[in-house]
Amino acid sequence: MASSHVIFVLGAAIVMAVACGGGAWIYRRVRKPQLIRMLLLLGAGLVLAANTFCLLVKVADLWAAAVIAASLACGAALAALLLSWRVKAVHATLPRRVLAIGAHPDDLELACGGTLAKFIDSGHEVNGLIMSDGRVGGDVGERSKEAHRGAAFMGLTSIRHFDFTDTRLAEHGQEMVNAIEEAIRRFNPDIILTHSKHDQHQDHQAVHDATLRAARQHHSILCYESPSATRDFNPSVFIDIEDYVEAKVRAVQVHRDQAGKPYMTPARVRGVAAFRGSQAKRAAAEGYEPVRLLTSELRNP
Repeated sequence: MASSHVIFVLGAAIVMAVACGGGAWIYRRVRKPQLIRMLLLLGAGLVLAANTFCLLVKVADLWAAAVIAASLACGAALAALLLSWRVKAVHATLPRRVLAIGAHPDDLELACGGTLAKFIDSGHEVNGLIMSDGRVGGDVGERSKEAHRGAAFMGLTSIRHFDFTDTRLAEHGQEMVNAIEEAIRRFNPDIILTHSKHDQHQDHQAVHDATLRAARQHHSILCYESPSATRDFNPSVFIDIEDYVEAKVRAVQVHRDQAGKPYMTPARVRGVAAFRGSQAKRAAAEGYEPVRLLTSELRNP
């Protein structure tokens, strides 16, 4: 029986290490990830403690067998829970290409992180453009790294990070137009996501204007909601992100350099998703203003 105890000890230790380490796959693949992490830690901890005790202290065969049986039952219960609460992505019959454009390193996660994660899990290709390194609002080195970490967490195919002057992007209008035009030629996106014109942040407005100029011949442009959006932001297209709210929260938390900002809190992220969800008659959603939208591009997204 000793070999069985060793196997359970090793297995439980691995489960605890994954759960303690953040477990990105938990946040991307299951509902209620925080509860799942707690149950994994609790169950694996009990299995680890019981089997370690059996290895260190000589116990009766009956008790050893009982520990093994209980460990198997615990493992089966946790596996069943993971399966029942897994995110069931609907794989697209016609995969699309999406180009998401943001002004600052955390804009995509904050504004459309749930949508991007859902699109990616459904089999769509998502590429990102970030126009500035955000040095005015934080540590430039960290913000750049966090942009790539956030993109990796969501599963973007690529992320291109420019260093146009933060807070003064309007001065780089033509340069941004050229960069976006080049990305459109390279990726040939079916849908483009960008900032709304109804936004108080001058950089967001500049990126919106540059996108519309660069994509003047494109058929499907959706404008997302940033924390600085004005009261005039009026979405009429909604993406259901009920299964991706916690993934969005986690993606936002990747940007630790900005953690002190009030709009970066999990409560705020969940609150906006719930509000837009109520408008869409869903539990949670992200809202978009269409500049133009070829309806076939959102079929089975």
